This record gives sequence, C-alpha cells and structure tokens, in this order.
Amino acid sequence: MTQLEAARTGLITAEMRRVAQRECVTPEFVRDEVARGRLVIPANKRHLAGSGGQAPSDGHDRSYPAVAVGHPGAGADARLWVNQTVAQRWAVIRDPNVLRGEGAPRRLDPTGIGRMITTKINANIGASPVSSSTAEEVEKLEWAQKYGADTLMDLSTGGDLAACRQAIIDHATIPIGTVPIYSMIVGRAIEDLTYDVILKEIERQAAQGVDYFTIHAGVLREHLPLVGPRVTGIVSRGGSLLAKWMLHHGRQNPMYDLFDEISAIMRQYDVTYSLGDGLRPGCLADASDAAQLAELRTLGELVQRARAAGVQAMVEGPGHVPLDQIAWNMRLEQELCDDGPFYVLGPLVTDAFPGYDHITSAIGATEAARAGAAMLCYVTPKEHVGLPRDVKAGCIAYKIAAHAGDVARGIHGARAWDDDLSRARAALNWPRQFELAFDGETARALHDEDLEVDTDFCAMCGHGWCSMRISKEIQAFASGKDAGFQPERRAQRSPGVGEEGRELLRQRGAALPVIEGKHACHSDHVPDAERARAVQAALAKP
Repeated sequence: MTQLEAARTGLITAEMRRVAQRECVTPEFVRDEVARGRLVIPANKRHLAGSGGQAPSDGHDRSYPAVAVGHPGAGADARLWVNQTVAQRWAVIRDPNVLRGEGAPRRLDPTGIGRMITTKINANIGASPVSSSTAEEVEKLEWAQKYGADTLMDLSTGGDLAACRQAIIDHATIPIGTVPIYSMIVGRAIEDLTYDVILKEIERQAAQGVDYFTIHAGVLREHLPLVGPRVTGIVSRGGSLLAKWMLHHGRQNPMYDLFDEISAIMRQYDVTYSLGDGLRPGCLADASDAAQLAELRTLGELVQRARAAGVQAMVEGPGHVPLDQIAWNMRLEQELCDDGPFYVLGPLVTDAFPGYDHITSAIGATEAARAGAAMLCYVTPKEHVGLPRDVKAGCIAYKIAAHAGDVARGIHGARAWDDDLSRARAALNWPRQFELAFDGETARALHDEDLEVDTDFCAMCGHGWCSMRISKEIQAFASGKDAGFQPERRAQRSPGVGEEGRELLRQRGAALPVIEGKHACHSDHVPDAERARAVQAALAKP
C-alpha cells in the first residue's frame, strides 16, 4: 500500500506522523492533505528501511527521532526542522547512529512536500562524463544536507551511474530523485531507445530505493510545432531527447504511451512522480508561451492518472519567468493540475546576469514560494557539476528564498526564528546571534575579521555611533531589554572560528590584504577616508 492509498482509506502511517511532527501540524492534517493529493511524501519502501537496494526485512527498527528539533531555543509550537541551523544539521550528519539503515549507513527521514506546509528546497548534483566521482558526489550530498536541502536529485550522466546512485541513496536521510532517461541512453543513441529498455530501467532504479522520478510524459508529439517560434527551443535535456525520438520514429512520446505501465512499477515501491516540464521556457522571451501551457494541461491529465493508479504526483515548473508572471504561473498550475505540489526551477527573473544565476533565480524562487510553490529547485553559479562550495551557495540562496516565502505566507512558527535572532541582535548578544544564525560559522568569521571581541557595539559604527547600543540605553524603548537574550558579559573575547571560517577569511584576505589582522584600508592604518578609497581602488586592480 502506498502513502496515497493509505491516506485514502483513512490510515495514518508512521511516515505521516513523522512529517506532522516536523511540520508542527496534526497527523490527521497530513493524512487529509496526502489523500487530497496536495501533499506528497516521497518515500521508497527500500529507502525507508535503508536496505541498500535489497528487499527490506520486517525486523529492522523503523522508528524516527522522538521530537522535531527547530532553531536553538525554539518553542514547542515552532520546532520546524526546516529552521534548523547548519551547526544542528552537521551534528546529525556526523553522528553514525542517527537513522541507521538495515543494509546501508543511513535511511530516509520522511519529508512532506506541499503548499500548505513549509516550502522545501532541492539540490541537484551528479557526475558528468568529464567531472567528479562517486566519492565526490557523496560529499556533495553531505554538503547539501548540511546547508539545508530537503531533497536531492542525482543527475549523473557519467561514470558508473548505478553504483553512484546507490551510494547516494545509502548515505541520504533526505528523499532522492533521478531522471531515469539519462541512464536509458548511456551507450546507445536516443533513436535506439525501446519500450523494454524504459521499463527495465524504471524497475532497476525503483528497486535501488529512488524516492521520486522525473518522467517527461507531458511532451506530446502534437506539442512540438509550438516550439518553432521560441528563442531557445527546448532546454530540458529529457524534453529534447524525447522530441528527437518522436520526430525520428513518427510516434507518440513513449513515456506517455507507457504511463500506466510505469505507474504500476512505481506503485510497487511507492515511488512518487515528479512530472517533468520538458517544454519549460529557457528564457524570458519564451515564458508562458503556447508550448509551455499545452504541456501543463497534459501534466494535469497525468496527475489524475497517477492518483488513480495509487501513485503520488508532483509537477515540475518553469525555469525562466519575468517577476510579474510568477504568481500567475503558480495559480494556473494549481488550477490545471488539481493543486498537485508544484516544484519549480528558480525561476530566473532575468537572463542578463550569467555567473550570478543563484541570485537571479533566488529572487524568482522567493516570489514562487510566496505564491504557493511547494518546492524550489536550486540553481548554483556552476549548476550541478560544480564543486561543494557551489552546492553550498545554491542551498543557502534557496534556504533564504524558501524561508522568506514561509514568513510571507504566515506559516505558523516560521518567523519565530527571525524574532529570536532579532532579540539577540537588539541585546548585542553576539554569541546568541551566531548560535541562532543559519550559518553561524560564516557570520562569526565576518564579525571577527574586524573585531575579535564581543562588545556592546559592532565594527561598522564603533562605540560612539552604534545605534543599537544607544537604543538599548534609552529607557523609553523596548529595544534590547529582553532579559532572556542578554549576554553573560558586556565584552568578552571571541571564541574564534572553525576551519570553514578560517578558510573564508583566507579567501577574503587574498582579495584584500590584511595588516595586523585588519584590512589594509582599515581606518587604523589609513585614517584619511580619501586615502582609504585610493588603497581599495589600487588593490582591486588585477
């Protein structure tokens, strides 16, 4: 029985209870949302057991942690696990005894995806024919989990794909997704793809424990003429491959023709559909065009067919959309796809800033989250073939977008994190600020770069000009008076930073030289403001 089938019969599974605990809602609410199809729990039975790609036994411990831990000091009604800090996540990742699998180092901690709960983020990784290895992909997984990814997609196209995929699943406590067509064409031309190969690869990956599949079944043969006027054509790899197959064979999309057979396999393992947007726009000029909307209508049909087969389904959304069209796109998907969870790539709101796509897309992702997107697929400066630091940049950009969206939507308990940090900031309690900050290591390093003492002012203004300190002294204001957030001492030596913080400071020091622990243009070394600007300009020249 799948999560969807259980919910429809009124049953509350252990996975529904765990999602409810992590979202600060009732198990009944989660059950009803799953039954409605507005919430999915991607949870392959083999990944839930951590069975290492084998049939799970019945005797393994399937229990989950007793509580959902939110940000440090969070109240019982605000323990949203998506509010956890990097330090909290890293402690769990390094603990080998947490969520141990029966045949793998880890097993799945169930995650809910739907617009009525917190917004999730997905990280893409994957080895290419010219880059990375299985060990490096597992390292990327750990970085993604550490910096907030709620799910992860293995988009590998090179190396031993099956071994890499299994290693990722076996080390992941978050749901893992794949695009099976990538493996289907390894060693063969797309024109040689057969129905038998498609079904065998779907079965193979489901048996490994993959939690959700991107299947581009909505790109139909009759949609292809609509692509003609586009500036960038078909930018989806899966969509372009299937378009070529259809044109070569003069037949309908095999994923559409085999949809019921694929659904039967996915039901057996409880794999969730991520119905791929093979005709998503690849630039602003192509956004919301006839091709994109024709496919979206077909995806709405496939959502209903998947649910009828007992299979959960979410829908993938556009990647390049002008800011003013994003909310409309979210509403249209809800209407055409019966409110199936919408999983969007970005969207990027401008095409003019290559190299900064994690920023241009996070702007769109924030608006998408506010308007009802259930999950945001991150974009990094180098995309999924990048190094771990690029995974970090993408995850953090999208954690900001998702959290901002949750605050704007009024998700209960989401803003409590912001308010607690604001109270620590008003009290000039630096240790508490860094404990509460999502990435406290980076925040501490940037503070200590100029001032290694936790004082009642910051390095930006100094003592005499610090508005926070002055506000704290004015008795008519509440600013900084919360007793629970006062620092132990007015001034104390910084405890220092870890290796990551030291590496950050080394990189920043290389960009702008440091003299006696302070930048070369610091007022201690260059008291004249005009001279400081000249030093900065000179150092900035290559």
